[in-house]
Amino acid sequence: MSDIGLTAQFGALVVLLVLSGMFSMSETVMMAANRYRLRSRAAQGHRGARLALDLLNKTDRLLGVILLFNNLVNTAAATLVSVITMELFGDDRWALGAATLTITFMILVFSEITPKVIGAHHADRLAVVVSYPLAFLLRVFYSVVWFINLFSSGLLRLLRLQPNEEGKSGALSTEELRSMVLESGQYIPQTHRSILVNLFDLENITVEDVMTPRGSIEGLDLSAPVDELRERIATSYHTRLPVHDGDSEQVIGVLHLRRLLGHVLQDELSAEQIRELMQKPYFIPADTPLYSQIRFFQENRQRLALVVDEYGEMLGLVTLEDIIEELIGKFTTDTPESTRRLQWGEDGSVTVDGGTNLRDLNRQLSLELPVDGPKTLNGLLIEYLQDIPETGLSVRIADTPIEVVQTQDRRVKTARLFQPRAISTQKP
Repeated sequence: MSDIGLTAQFGALVVLLVLSGMFSMSETVMMAANRYRLRSRAAQGHRGARLALDLLNKTDRLLGVILLFNNLVNTAAATLVSVITMELFGDDRWALGAATLTITFMILVFSEITPKVIGAHHADRLAVVVSYPLAFLLRVFYSVVWFINLFSSGLLRLLRLQPNEEGKSGALSTEELRSMVLESGQYIPQTHRSILVNLFDLENITVEDVMTPRGSIEGLDLSAPVDELRERIATSYHTRLPVHDGDSEQVIGVLHLRRLLGHVLQDELSAEQIRELMQKPYFIPADTPLYSQIRFFQENRQRLALVVDEYGEMLGLVTLEDIIEELIGKFTTDTPESTRRLQWGEDGSVTVDGGTNLRDLNRQLSLELPVDGPKTLNGLLIEYLQDIPETGLSVRIADTPIEVVQTQDRRVKTARLFQPRAISTQKP
């Protein structure tokens, strides 16, 4: 070393610190890189992304080659500083101690902290660049890295900390996927994010949550006069109607009005014609998840199903459109319900029907009424009070004040909801 000038030695020290910083940055870059973004670029034919994925699939070898050269460079830098110190100040202990502190500070600032911060902030962009030299070094020094990893693997096996395949795969849970969608920001439009989040909820929502209650179903009663049947068909907003004969809870078929149209044009309408044209009803249990029901609709080539409980009693009706509306929102149609939009009044209250679905109330009014029990506002009030409420009774559920406006036939017909924020601002 004495034959080498101090200028060359200082130059070599700078090179070693730069190399150390490069390896430190490469370690952070490869560990912080988004694998899913790399897979996307690799699928588009990016060679650097493919190399980065290959290295990440062999994490032990990747870390082995990075740490091997990083420690070699750091050790060489520390040794070189000691040599320079001895040439300048001799072998005094204070000089060697000061040199040790100096090289430690330089490695921390210039070769560890700064490069790793840069790598963490630009991991996805730099991963496809540093993968080339790392892949080359691993190919050249593969035997050395393998030999070092042999001891590392043995120690992990001794400690029973062997990495499993599940952790290597990087599979994401449903909640993690939901978080990724919500945090996608400008990459996914707000409308698309809403649809994707609703899609994740289909496994947790059952047909009972979105069905039309039994009392609100529009159907045909074959025991009614022909004129009444004709009027009901002519004024219907739906293309499929459940058919019963006297007892509205005993559906005997489903009539597609388009199939009936041709026969009506040729002959007079009659109950016998309806019986011939109606299809067999399709029944499903109330606790069927919406995601499963979509597949059942597809497999059975159905668009409408009647929801029954565990005793076979009919609870309501669900259609394919009901499920799609859970994903993308209400359709723009000519039905009376489509123009009904719940909004808070100027006094911070809104009057709603007792049969309104709780999920619709939460969605339209930004409330947090519980939906894990009863599905309608009437059911929620009866369950909460354990009795049929009287007119004028007021309760507070999930921080939402509710006033019973009208009861009829042992059910809440109309109720008034008060906006939680409007009430809280009136408190002294």
